[in-house]
Amino acid sequence: MDEKYYMELAKARLDRAKELLKDAQQLLEAESYKSANNRAFYAMEKALNALLSTEKVESATHNGVLKQFNFLFIHKGDGTFTREDYSKVAQAETIRSSSDYDDFYVASISETKEQVKNAKYIVQKVENYIAVQNKSDSNKTDTEKEEC
Repeated sequence: MDEKYYMELAKARLDRAKELLKDAQQLLEAESYKSANNRAFYAMEKALNALLSTEKVESATHNGVLKQFNFLFIHKGDGTFTREDYSKVAQAETIRSSSDYDDFYVASISETKEQVKNAKYIVQKVENYIAVQNKSDSNKTDTEKEEC
């Protein structure tokens, strides 16, 4: 598949991440904390999937997305994404799992606010990264694009 396909895929996934973030914010306001935690994590996960699309990488599992993000954008990356970014997403996955599957888990308002705040941060950071990538790709000559 070509570069254009993956950039369109990244855009579609990023749009979905923003929709999920909006859902998380609304659920937080409605005091539905467990559901807000769920949507906040999925906003982050979908944003990371958009990011992976820029590298033509696909993953079918949450763990795979986190591993690929860690490998491609933290260890091998240019410093844009940090271990702290990875930790925010990993923590969100743990909280989402507890919110979804632990019958006795009590999601607090402060924890949920933090998850939604982190989701907003990750989605915006990915959106900014992809915008820069699109801009640099549009500045390449046709010969440079063919070489990629």
